[in-house]
Amino acid sequence: MKDLNSVAVTDFAERSKKALGNLIVKKIADFLKYVGPAFVVSVAYIDPGNFATNITGGAKYNYSLLWVILWSNMIAIFLQYLSAKLGIATEKNLSQMCGAVFSKKINVFLFIVSEIAAIATTMAEFLGGAVGIYLLFKIPLAYAGVITGIVTLFITYLQRFGQKAVELIIEILIGVICLSYGFEMFLAKPEWLKVGLSTLMPTIVNEDALYIAVGMLGATVMPHVIFLHSQLVQSRNKGLSLKEKRHHLSMERLDIVIAMNIAFIVNAAMVIVSAAVFFKNGIYVDSIEDAHRSLEPLLGSFSGIAFALALLSSGFSSSAVGTMAGETVMDGFLNKTFPPLLKRIITIIPSMAVLFLGVNPMNALILSQVVLSFALPFAIIPLLLITSKREYMGELVNNLAATIVGWIISIFIILLNGILLYTTFQGMF
Repeated sequence: MKDLNSVAVTDFAERSKKALGNLIVKKIADFLKYVGPAFVVSVAYIDPGNFATNITGGAKYNYSLLWVILWSNMIAIFLQYLSAKLGIATEKNLSQMCGAVFSKKINVFLFIVSEIAAIATTMAEFLGGAVGIYLLFKIPLAYAGVITGIVTLFITYLQRFGQKAVELIIEILIGVICLSYGFEMFLAKPEWLKVGLSTLMPTIVNEDALYIAVGMLGATVMPHVIFLHSQLVQSRNKGLSLKEKRHHLSMERLDIVIAMNIAFIVNAAMVIVSAAVFFKNGIYVDSIEDAHRSLEPLLGSFSGIAFALALLSSGFSSSAVGTMAGETVMDGFLNKTFPPLLKRIITIIPSMAVLFLGVNPMNALILSQVVLSFALPFAIIPLLLITSKREYMGELVNNLAATIVGWIISIFIILLNGILLYTTFQGMF
């Protein structure tokens, strides 16, 4: 009898183990079906603009601005969730919903602001890709920009084969960035106690630090991808019931949390490496080329190669994402469809002009990120207004807590930009 019971218990355990294994495999397969949009969006949070602001922040102010990265990441997770929810609930992207909800004058204004943001974004990304090519292969910046443009058009062309193709390319490039900065972190040997304290304790030491902090915010919480995420979910959002939409949203939430926290780790690593290498050794860094040159004698030649590879991967992937976002923005507000090639060229030309004019890439990158920070409210406020209305969102409408948090974030960003404007103009006169 004891042997029979033992066999029964063993058999039950084996069947339970097998059932659990099948359930886990099924859950993973289900998640993999939805994973992707947030990873595409996350590229905008680790683009060359982040390199510029994070390297400058770490080199000038040690680890003290790490808290900006943490706060920006939490804001980004919240806003990307709302964007995905809007897309899933309405089956339209944010710019299309703005076109349907707001007056023509408001939509023209939002269109202009969003296009400026898209151009500023593409400028940062093109500059990063071009500088990465220059650092690796010593090709002049202007020609490197042409190569970046060709690669960008190629990646966006892959959309013809389905969104998954673009998602896969971008996920590979994100992997290269993560590996490169993981290697940099290993070599830099940062002071982890200071890292932890600076991440948790907000500090702004002077007006210049505020300028860099706003640039970090603009580089991390990007307005153009608030529009883009609501479009990217559409490829998995066809003919769904309310129950299926809820499931889609839960999977997208998981996608967002994973992708955004990977972006947070990479951004934090940029500041940490810059602080541990440049600030610690009293090295003034005025350009990305300076950062690259300074890394090699301090950490070895492989560190310079890793840095350039990360920048190149960031430039290629984020240029494609910025171009996709520009396409999304152009069609929705004015309810007009423009040829895809025209939309891509419009966002690319200003970036090429900056390269051929020989503007300092680091200065242009930081300025572009501040421009993005000023454009943020004009993406966030329409998002909040629409997602808080049951007539548009149905059962997926924001609850009161989400609405309050959203408005607190908007007010915080507007106040931060107001302080920056005041201090900037005060310093000019």
